Amino acid sequence: MNKSKHLSDIFLVDQLHVGDMNSFDLIFEKYGNRLYAFAISYLKSNEEAEELVQDVFLKLWENRAKLNRESSLKSYLFTIAYHKMCNLFRQKEQHNKYILSEKVQDEKSVNLEEQIEFKEALNQIDQIIEELPLRQKEIFIKSRKEGKSSKQIAEELQISPATVDNQISAALKYLRKHIPEANIGLILYFFLFL
Repeated sequence: MNKSKHLSDIFLVDQLHVGDMNSFDLIFEKYGNRLYAFAISYLKSNEEAEELVQDVFLKLWENRAKLNRESSLKSYLFTIAYHKMCNLFRQKEQHNKYILSEKVQDEKSVNLEEQIEFKEALNQIDQIIEELPLRQKEIFIKSRKEGKSSKQIAEELQISPATVDNQISAALKYLRKHIPEANIGLILYFFLFL
């Protein structure tokens, strides 16, 4: 029986604050496979996906004392994964630029075309987010990119949590309608936080 499914993230974060290894294991059990699936869908490498998941959980452990129990743990973990993946793609792109400048053609080098497609898709998402009404965009970015909870956003902007949830829901609907079908992986990234 998967015990982690029955424990709230707030409880697990509280236990993590005091250095409880069991809660860390339960968080890994709860989110490890989901993070791996997210990573492998872009990295296409078991080794890189596994390393990325390890890095995410290492950062979680290192920052355990600073975790905000009111913030979404899921959002926190996936945001770390997303940023690490972007950094990895940037590093690979620099590596490929070096290889191209040296006129070295290696079949094992990272597929630059896939990286460019990924970056273009992310830029497309950012452009669609830019089209959102100003307040809705602000709320959406605080929620999805900064990993803040509805309660935190509501307090920060002095509005009700229900208003925050409604604005996020409207933004996600807009994204669903305007993100091309070809970028289904990116669509899933945003909807992991529903």
